[in-house]
Amino acid sequence: MSVPITELRTDLDLDDPRCGLKIAAERLSIVRYVFLVQIEDGIASASQRASLEYADAVLIGWPDEHAPDVVDLDEAQLKSVRAHMAMMEEYISRFAALERDGDVDGMTDTLIRVTERVAEVRRLYQPDFPLPTFAEIRRVVQDEWDEDMGKIDPQGDDPTAEQIEQETERTEREERDDAAAEDKGERA
Repeated sequence: MSVPITELRTDLDLDDPRCGLKIAAERLSIVRYVFLVQIEDGIASASQRASLEYADAVLIGWPDEHAPDVVDLDEAQLKSVRAHMAMMEEYISRFAALERDGDVDGMTDTLIRVTERVAEVRRLYQPDFPLPTFAEIRRVVQDEWDEDMGKIDPQGDDPTAEQIEQETERTEREERDDAAAEDKGERA
């Protein structure tokens, strides 16, 4: 026995051509939260951070569906919204399966795909709002990640095996030289 969505969500007017805007934001918010819970126990990788930042960037300042800068769409644009929403739902299903399998890397990639679909929906309804691309977010996050990791494990403090061997040889040479000097001093 299924319950009609209008009984579960009395706040949705499915006859309103702008309801896709509200649904897209809600779906991405849920996926984003599930992803955040999955990665919060460890140090998030640059990819994980970037995918989360991308979702945040698309959701930031999300407009009410009746905001003045939200435009009415023609039939072709509404068809495009429905196509993006259908693809978004396919990615969400994939995301749920990856979550069940504990595949955080797969979830990371799929969050990006969900976010891209939601960004396209927002671009249609709010064409003047500047949305970044994932590539732009990824570059900034990678730079921040590299800087953060350099603070944790600076390259200068992490010698290579060759550097350790050279230091050991230098120390042994110095010890031999000191011992030889002591021998000379005792003989005199």
